[in-house]
Amino acid sequence: MEPRFRRGDVIARREILDGREWMVYPLRVVADDGVLLAAYLATGTPITFGGGTFRWGLHPWVHFEHTWQSDGVLQLQRAGDGYSVWARFSGGELQDWYVNFQAPLRRTADGFDTLDQELDLVITPDGSSYIWKDVDHFEDRVRSGGFGPDEAEAVRAAAAEVVELIENGERWWEQWRDWRPGPGSFEVPGPLALAAEPSASAAPAQDGTYRGRGVRRDGERVGERPAE
Repeated sequence: MEPRFRRGDVIARREILDGREWMVYPLRVVADDGVLLAAYLATGTPITFGGGTFRWGLHPWVHFEHTWQSDGVLQLQRAGDGYSVWARFSGGELQDWYVNFQAPLRRTADGFDTLDQELDLVITPDGSSYIWKDVDHFEDRVRSGGFGPDEAEAVRAAAAEVVELIENGERWWEQWRDWRPGPGSFEVPGPLALAAEPSASAAPAQDGTYRGRGVRRDGERVGERPAE
């Protein structure tokens, strides 16, 4: 039986590329009924990046601050969907719905695994219009052979499904329209370590830490899950 999480649990969202962790960060569970998993990404949440060689290269965010810099985001993902819907807030108000096309989530004992697949869709709060985002990046990835034979078609099928939901007024995510994080109700979790030790190709930063591995040079863990 797949794990079901409780409100307030800290879980790990892992982006898995080439069978290894490309990017990992913690989320706090808002609700989980076994099909829909709602989890909150708080401002300042630490992000851990995988090092070494990946077919897509290092995660592009590795060159920026290793924390979530934007306002908090409520991530909504359903079992079997090739996308998640993020409720993005600004100044405490719903800014937009951000559809992140990704590999269907695979639940783990302490969270879930997925992989961002480049393409995104931004929907106005009232659902009246939408715009595509990163189409060029997605098509470049397709042309370069970065997706497997069926992956690109799966993304396109998921995109068509979302557009149909929007145009038919079946925007299931809007049941979360009025949700807001209560003041102080979602503390920023601590950093998560990667599952594997740093490889020889994972270069240390100037301060002696392996940024992509959550392990100091002396081997001490710096990113275990915080106790509840």
